[in-house]
Amino acid sequence: MSPSLFLISSKFFRYPIQKKMPTVQILNKTQPNITYLPDRKIWQQRTARRLAEEDLTKELPEGFPEQLEGPKIWKGEDYQGQEDRWVYQLNPQELDEVHQAVLDFETSEKPLSAIDKDTFSLPTLGPKLKQLIEDDVIEGRGFLVVRGLDPDRYTRLQNIIAYAGISSYVGKRGLQAKHILAHITDLVTSKERQLEEILAPAYTNDHQVFHTDAGDVISLYAIGVAETGGESKIASSWTVYNEIARDRPDLIETLANDWVFQNDYSETGSSSRPLLYYHDKHLIIQYARRNFTGFGKNPRRDDLPPITEAQAEALDYLHYTAEKYHLQVNFQKGDIQYISNTSIFHARNGYTDSKENRRHLLRLWLRPENAWDTPEQLKELWNKLYVNEREEVFPLEPTIRH
Repeated sequence: MSPSLFLISSKFFRYPIQKKMPTVQILNKTQPNITYLPDRKIWQQRTARRLAEEDLTKELPEGFPEQLEGPKIWKGEDYQGQEDRWVYQLNPQELDEVHQAVLDFETSEKPLSAIDKDTFSLPTLGPKLKQLIEDDVIEGRGFLVVRGLDPDRYTRLQNIIAYAGISSYVGKRGLQAKHILAHITDLVTSKERQLEEILAPAYTNDHQVFHTDAGDVISLYAIGVAETGGESKIASSWTVYNEIARDRPDLIETLANDWVFQNDYSETGSSSRPLLYYHDKHLIIQYARRNFTGFGKNPRRDDLPPITEAQAEALDYLHYTAEKYHLQVNFQKGDIQYISNTSIFHARNGYTDSKENRRHLLRLWLRPENAWDTPEQLKELWNKLYVNEREEVFPLEPTIRH
């Protein structure tokens, strides 16, 4: 197979719909046999081999609970087909509030960084949304969808104003590398020279495996949806933990030890910390698979130590257990999704775009007032997101390097 990033048929451009193409994964040969896109057979073989050949601990690391309890323990079947339990439908009064707030802020000619609760007045919706986030996302099940906005009613700038204004009642905006706002859409088709630059699946139309972002709450606003596919998938990391802690405590130990991260978009090329924390009676898993496998034409770098067989198994165990218990959330145009990044994994199905329907999400990382206390080993990252001096930049168009 050619090592090109995408396999594209000679008839590709004859179709009005962009075909979903499998991303070719190049493996660093010093690594275990693992790439960004998981392989169930390889995972099962690795598990069988390790169980047969290694003396694996049956004890959890000190301080980690045998089982977690509470509303964050759920399976997809508990919520599938019951959108009334996790979708908040904006009513006409609330939509009017948002619309007037957008017009007022645009008229003020203030910079987008000035958007906050004082400059974007939502007297009815604002307090209600703040309470929903505190009750349902931070302390409750971990996710909420706000439905009812019409992106076609607004310009791109107005959509960003509306999204940032509504989200100012959720929490403080976090920095996403260079920008405050990220555009999540397929950029492979835009410029051929960008193929080498794409280091993350977010900027392709391929599926994304289960992972977390950074910060406390990840939010996505669907200003455009795909012709087909692109469904969002979420899973409780607490439910995943309970199963792994019960069946494979050795993998909990692996996850709680230090891992060497490949940092593609930062000044430091690598860092080291655990993936898993139990802090202040809260379980937190914070990782993205591509930091350890690379993605597409960019495998894990040769200057970094390869991950271990135990770490490779743990990555697959997280993904396939999350897949087992996930809830599928079908984005409607105008939906805003808020999920607890500290207790929820998220993923997405691959998709196809057309001229009429193109998947385009706006993303914010938010820190609510009642956010969980941050573990010591994550504070440097959290400070970079929310505390350190920074300029708030809101790009109107997609860029690869955020």
